[in-house]
Amino acid sequence: MYNDIKQALQVLRNGGVILYPTDTIWGLGCDATNKEAVKKIYEIKKRTDNKSMIVLMDSVNRLSSYINDIPDVVFDMLEYSESPLTVILEGAKFLAENVINKSDNSVGVRIVNESFCNKLIQQFKKPIVSTSANISGEPSPFIFDEISDEIINSVDYVVTYRQDDLTKAKPSSIIKIGKDSSVKIIRK
Repeated sequence: MYNDIKQALQVLRNGGVILYPTDTIWGLGCDATNKEAVKKIYEIKKRTDNKSMIVLMDSVNRLSSYINDIPDVVFDMLEYSESPLTVILEGAKFLAENVINKSDNSVGVRIVNESFCNKLIQQFKKPIVSTSANISGEPSPFIFDEISDEIINSVDYVVTYRQDDLTKAKPSSIIKIGKDSSVKIIRK
């Protein structure tokens, strides 16, 4: 894992794209503050940039660096969730503009507990984009062997950690929390 983190950090710092295991499914990732790196992911996925992507963070303590006016309920939900939870929040700041939803200035955020992702983000000291490692419209890869050669050949670094893991995780639940603490379930 140490070598993968070292290589992935170098790619992220240079504006590249990694293929990596997350706390849910295999994903494409880049520096969430780098507009050009995010653009590369849209191109790899053959997806328009009107559909936003989520960002992964290593701790709830990092939230206030990238989100304005976080309702208190967000911290409780993220802290006590027993499974991966993506929370869509308004008031995104200091992130690449093509990661943020233009209609309401929101972004989906997930705090990861998976060891590789958590250590990578801690050392990178910034959020990382996470989107499924597939061409837009195709099935999401739950294990490494389900990732197409086209995706594998289009990234700057392929993480080897967990490539042989056949455990099929499920995508995260997604909720949207308004500034007034209202909660809307997007995906269970």
